[in-house]
Amino acid sequence: MKPILFITQKLPEQAVAELHEVYEVRMWPEEERNAPREKLLEEAKEAHALWTMLGDRIDRELIESAPNLKIVANLAVGYNNIDLDAAREHKVIVTNTPDVLTETTADLTFALMLATARRLVEAEKTVRNGEWKAWTPMGLTGQNVHGTTVGIVGMGRIGEAVCMRAQGFNMEVIYHNRTRKSLEEAQYAELDDLLKRSDFVVILAPLTEQTKGMIGERELSLMKDTAILINCGRGGIVDEQALYEALKNKSIWGAGLDVFEQEPLPLDHPLQTLDNLTVTPHIGSATVQTRYAMMELNKEALQACANSKPVKNRVC
Repeated sequence: MKPILFITQKLPEQAVAELHEVYEVRMWPEEERNAPREKLLEEAKEAHALWTMLGDRIDRELIESAPNLKIVANLAVGYNNIDLDAAREHKVIVTNTPDVLTETTADLTFALMLATARRLVEAEKTVRNGEWKAWTPMGLTGQNVHGTTVGIVGMGRIGEAVCMRAQGFNMEVIYHNRTRKSLEEAQYAELDDLLKRSDFVVILAPLTEQTKGMIGERELSLMKDTAILINCGRGGIVDEQALYEALKNKSIWGAGLDVFEQEPLPLDHPLQTLDNLTVTPHIGSATVQTRYAMMELNKEALQACANSKPVKNRVC
């Protein structure tokens, strides 16, 4: 009998096809939502492998109820949805999808910077809603991107890719990171100094015990009233209530968010009422090419595990 693989959300058949050779593949049939928690727990009891999404909670309860589980392949570079301590204790391999989404996520980060600074969403609505009546001297005026200072919080691979893009806009780049890096294009700064100096504060850090709530009321109060906050890291890093107050009171100029503490962002969330906020639904890696590249890494890890070969891109 083949080992059982459960895939928690519908994926394109071309991404899954080869796995039928080594697994009995079971896949949740909906693309728009993950398998419900109860279904995930039910399938985990028999599964030898799980192909998971960032919205799946792979916690101690699940891992301890899955006696056959050998591997969890997570379709993301992040893995804060997985209890790594429990996985290690039960000798479960966890893999992610590093490197392949770096440039694509950097593109989206810069797109949010541009869209927020130049009020592109507001401008598009103005045209579509028939509100474009005449040219006005200060109509829909935004902020410059070129020649400004960008402060990157979390100078990993994606941060470095954003830094390279900033060079083309003649921007000064400063950064704050757990460890200093040898970078000619960017200058290290303590977080408070970065917040005070930056025209764009770009969050690209992972969500950890140390970064959770890192940007709160005090930190936002240090930013310029013309500054823009961009978060393409993880939602829990920014205190959303504090951000709402800062945007509502115009103590910062705007924000662009691709990630949120609760995803999807509820329609009744206070942030949804703000015009000086640009939001996207966690699409940092969402290009056809990148998503297939991510799936390929997960597929290779699952195949290697089934064939008792070394597994690449292990987190644990």
